[in-house]
Amino acid sequence: MHTKQAGSWSELLWGRNGLRSLALAGGVALHAVNVYIVTTILPSVVKDIGGLEYYAWNTTLFVAASILGSALSPKAMDAFGPRHAFLLAILIFALGTAACALAPSMPWMLLGRSAQGLGGGLLLGLSYSSVRLVFEERLWPRAMVLVSSMWGVATLAGPAIGGIFAQAGHWRLAFWVVLPIAACLGWLVYTQVARKAPAGNSRVKAPLGRISVLVLSVLVVSVASLSPLWAWNFAGIAGGVLMTIMVARADSRARTRLFPTGSYSAHTALGSLYACICLLSIGVTTEIYIPYFLQLIHGKTPLIAGYWTALMSAGWTFGSFISSSRSPATSNRLIQAGPMVSAASLLTLGAMMPLGQGGADSNWLILPLLCVGLGVGLCWPNLLTRVFKAAPAGQENIASAAITTLQLYAMAMGASLAGMVANAAGFIQPGGIQGARQAALALFIVFACAPGLAVFLSGGARRAPSA
Repeated sequence: MHTKQAGSWSELLWGRNGLRSLALAGGVALHAVNVYIVTTILPSVVKDIGGLEYYAWNTTLFVAASILGSALSPKAMDAFGPRHAFLLAILIFALGTAACALAPSMPWMLLGRSAQGLGGGLLLGLSYSSVRLVFEERLWPRAMVLVSSMWGVATLAGPAIGGIFAQAGHWRLAFWVVLPIAACLGWLVYTQVARKAPAGNSRVKAPLGRISVLVLSVLVVSVASLSPLWAWNFAGIAGGVLMTIMVARADSRARTRLFPTGSYSAHTALGSLYACICLLSIGVTTEIYIPYFLQLIHGKTPLIAGYWTALMSAGWTFGSFISSSRSPATSNRLIQAGPMVSAASLLTLGAMMPLGQGGADSNWLILPLLCVGLGVGLCWPNLLTRVFKAAPAGQENIASAAITTLQLYAMAMGASLAGMVANAAGFIQPGGIQGARQAALALFIVFACAPGLAVFLSGGARRAPSA
C-alpha cells in the first residue's frame, strides 16, 4: 500500500510555509509569553497600584476568559473566516494589553487581563485548528509540534521581558513591548492566512452553555476567596463543586459532548486519566505566587525570581522528554511515580520557602521547584496518549479537545483556590514578610494534596491501553 511521504522540517519552515508557520506559532507564542511576563511582574504591579487581595485573580480571570475564547474559536472561524477571526483575536488581545499597561488600579488591570485572556484563548484555538487549513496533511504532525513548542519558548522569553522591566522599575513597558509584536503578527496573518476556510471543512462544535457554567464556577470560588470568613470560603467551594457536577450531569445526557463517554467516573480508564491530568495541572498553579515569595521572603530580583519560577515548566519539559516512548510497564510506573515526585516537591517547598532571608540558603529551592514540574512531565505524555486509546470509538476528536478545556479549567480553578488558601493563611492580614511566610507554608502543603490524590486515582490510568 502506498503511503504519503512525511513532510520535512525544511519544507515546513522555508518559503511561504515558513511565513505561515510563523503566523500560527506566533498566535500561541503571544498568549504563552504573556503568561510568564505577568507572572514575573505581578509583585511589582501590586506594589505600585495595590490590590494584593486580588493577586490570584490576575491568573484566574485570564485563564477563565481563555476557556471562553478557545471555545468561541470555531464560531469565530465560521462567522469571519480564518484571516479575520485571527485579526479580531489579535485586536482584542492588544486592547487588553494596552488596558493593562495604562491601569491606574487593580480593577482596571483585571478588566485588561480578562480581555487579554479572551483574545489569547481565541488565538490558541485558531492556531491549533488552522494547522489543518493552512498546510498539506503530510505537514500536520510537524506543524503541531512547532505550534506546541511555543510554550517552551515562552518560559525563556517571558521571564526575561517581565524581569528586565520590573527590575528597572518600569513594569508597564513589559506590556507596551508586546504591542509591536502583536502588530507584526497581524501583518503575517493578513498576508499568509486565507480569507475563507476551504469548502467542506468540518469542526467540532463546542457546547458553550456548559463551558460558560464551568467558567462561572471558577468565578464563584474567586469571589468567596475575598472573604475573611471560613464559612464563605467553604460556601464558595461548595457552590463551585455543585456547578461542576451540574455540568457533568448535563454533559452526560447531551448530544454534543464536552467530554467523551466514561469521563465522569474515576473507576473508568478515561475518567482516571482525566482526573490525573486535572489534579497535576492544579498542583502547578502554585507557581503564580512563587515570584512574590522569592522577592519578598528571599530578596531575589524580579529577573531571578521569574526564571526560578519557570523552573517548574522546565522540569515539566525535561520530564516529558525522558518519559515519552517508554514500554507499557515503565509507563505504568511513571504514571504512579510522577505524582509522588510532584507532591513530595510541593511539601518540600512548603517547608523551605518560608525559611531564610536570601543568600546562598535560597539556592536549595531550585531542586524542589524543578521537581514539581518534573513529576508532572514524567507521566504527562503517557497520560495524553492513553486518552486517545481509551476514548470510545468515534469520540477521539472530543477526547482530544477536552484535554485543552480540562487543563485550562484546572488552571483557573487552581488559581482561585490558591488565592483562597493564601488569603486565609495571612497573605493580606497580617501581610508583609510574615503573611507571605504563612501563605507559603499553607499554599504548598494544601496543594501537595492534588498530585497526592492523583497517585490514588491513577489505577484506571495504568490499566488504560498504551500507544
